[in-house]
Amino acid sequence: MFKYFIALLLLTNLLIAKEKSVSIYDFKVQTIDGEEISLNKYKGKILLIVNVASECGLTYQYEGLEKLYQQYKNKGFMVLGFPSNQFSNQEPGTDKEIKFFCKREYNVHFDMFSKIEVNGEGADPLYKFLKEEKGGFLGFDGIKWNFTKFLIDKNGKVVKRYAPSTNPSKLEEDIEKLL
Repeated sequence: MFKYFIALLLLTNLLIAKEKSVSIYDFKVQTIDGEEISLNKYKGKILLIVNVASECGLTYQYEGLEKLYQQYKNKGFMVLGFPSNQFSNQEPGTDKEIKFFCKREYNVHFDMFSKIEVNGEGADPLYKFLKEEKGGFLGFDGIKWNFTKFLIDKNGKVVKRYAPSTNPSKLEEDIEKLL
């Protein structure tokens, strides 16, 4: 009888834990200006979370990301850029330098955050969560390169993961379905 009670207690705890599942809104991040904020700030919005870099062959995607942001921002869409220097040292600058580069070269207005790690032991908790929710090609969870993109719905659910080479313009249809 005692075994059944313990099993029932464990099952109940698992069900409660599932109901209290982690969402994108449970994470705190640091803006590129050094302010800690909760992603709860974006509740009810469609989000595109992207790890970015200033010296990458894909850096031109900043232009497309800004275009998406401008096109859909009034409908509840946001782009969140997270610089990372984990791929061939392609984001070596400080947060201040990154912010200046993004504004000067691509006139970026979407929200940018402090430089983070997206892979390995030092990976930011947000990126650990994103990778758990949407694994990559052939089940490989690691971020393959700069400009990997995650699309998040209004409820904070990770809907889709896009390869670094996916041009931001190719995401319009998926974004419109969620708006």
